[in-house]
Order: sequence, then C-alpha cells, then structure tokens
Amino acid sequence: MKEENPKQAKEEKHAKTEEKHAKPVREEKNIRDTEAVIVRILSTDIPGSKSVYAGLTRIKGVSWSFANALCISLGIPRNKKVSEISEKEVERITDFIKNPKVPEFLLNRRKDRETGESKHLTGTELELRKEFDIKRIRKIKSYKGIRHILGQPVRGQRTKSHFRKNKTIGVTKKVVGKK
Repeated sequence: MKEENPKQAKEEKHAKTEEKHAKPVREEKNIRDTEAVIVRILSTDIPGSKSVYAGLTRIKGVSWSFANALCISLGIPRNKKVSEISEKEVERITDFIKNPKVPEFLLNRRKDRETGESKHLTGTELELRKEFDIKRIRKIKSYKGIRHILGQPVRGQRTKSHFRKNKTIGVTKKVVGKK
C-alpha cells in the first residue's frame, strides 16, 4: 500500500478543484491570420466581415430597402460576405447605384425642384444637395427654416423633454464674494 502525506493529498485536491472552476484561457489570434478585408465602393470603405445587404447601407444615400432592391435585381445573395464579392460584381453594384433601375418610390430625390426629374444621389452629392436645401429654406424664412435657424426640431417632435443639450437646466448657486 502506498502511504500519502495528508498535506500533499489536500494540495492535490485543491489543484483539481481549481482546474474545474478555472476560466478558459482565450487563445490570441494572430492578426496576420485574420487579415481584415476592406472593399471600397463609391469612395466608402466597407468591412469584409459584413453581409452585402448590411454593408451597402454604409454608403451614404443607400437605404436598407434600396440595398435589398439592388441585391434582388443584380442576383447577389443578401447574406454573402462583402469580402467574397469579385471585382466584376463591385463594378455592377457601382453602376447600379449610379443609374438605378428601380421603382421611383425607392429613389431619394423625387421630382427635383430645379429639374423636375427623379434621381438617386449618393455620397457628397447628397450632402451638398441637402445643405443647399436647408440654406434655401433658411433664406426664405419658412417655418422649417426658422426652426433650423433656432436649432429646434423641424419635424414636429416634442421639445418639453427632448432637445435640451447645451442648455443650462436647474438651479445654479451664486458665488458670494467678500464686500
């Protein structure tokens, strides 16, 4: 028979319980192994880990419904990863966004004020057009323009409990100085 030291047996038992309850150690992944792929479409970087459907919404001017219409009309699976897209498909997507063949209600600039035509704007084109529209309604001092000037909500939201940033609220103590 083998005789064990009671102190040694206690230490072994303690080590076994620690092994059971120990948290698993995460293995650090090598950055070179999981190289992040970034695809550039219309001067917008889209991470390769995203699906095509979600990745296209990163482009300014492309909504979820427009991205869905794009995937359906070009025959690209919505759940396909952006990193798996070929260069030819990227060109097809770019051409489609520039000249969309979708129903008019999916376009973001319907019946333009100056030209009267419906078109779809993206990127800096969209930002500039939006900025010019806001400047125009500020200049003619319409109700929406006045709300823009005052920094208030434009589309009828409540102001009692929201839109209070950068304003002093509550009681402020006065500093009493020596006379």
